[in-house]
Amino acid sequence: MTALDRIIQRWRIQVARRYIPRDVRLLDIGSADGELLRLLGRVSNVGIDPLVEKPGQHAFGLLIRGDFPDDLAEATPFDAITLLAVLEHVPSTAQPAFVQSIARYLNPGGTVVLSVPSARVDAILAVLRTLRLVHGMSLEQHYGFAAPSTVPLFEAAGLRLAVHRKFEFGLNNIFVFTKAA
Repeated sequence: MTALDRIIQRWRIQVARRYIPRDVRLLDIGSADGELLRLLGRVSNVGIDPLVEKPGQHAFGLLIRGDFPDDLAEATPFDAITLLAVLEHVPSTAQPAFVQSIARYLNPGGTVVLSVPSARVDAILAVLRTLRLVHGMSLEQHYGFAAPSTVPLFEAAGLRLAVHRKFEFGLNNIFVFTKAA
């Protein structure tokens, strides 16, 4: 990660953090290096990502190298699930089943917090990557996902929109969904 990648990552985390309930069991899908889990500092947290470099139990939680939901052996549901800059990497044909799995892994009354960039971000990141200002993790997987598609996708899985707002100069979106108690 470059310094700019880290700044963008921390900005997303800071926005998302205010919507993550305290003292809950959290699953972070697309956890990368576990930075969100580290900042939260709760040992009961779990992160899953195919690019995890140091899988295993850490002081801040468990990191699993793999894909959600296929490689998550956890059977116990979570109180909160986060996906920061993840949904745009999931192929559109796989998204309904992916979101249904999120709903299955979420306890009743639970919260899902996710960030989704504007489709315009792909072009900006491509320029920044060419200039070597960002590493731009897995940009080749981006396909211009339309952020407005997020709400119907999660509502079809039985989750209710609680918050939607833009940040990072309108180039990113934070969504918070809840599952009925």
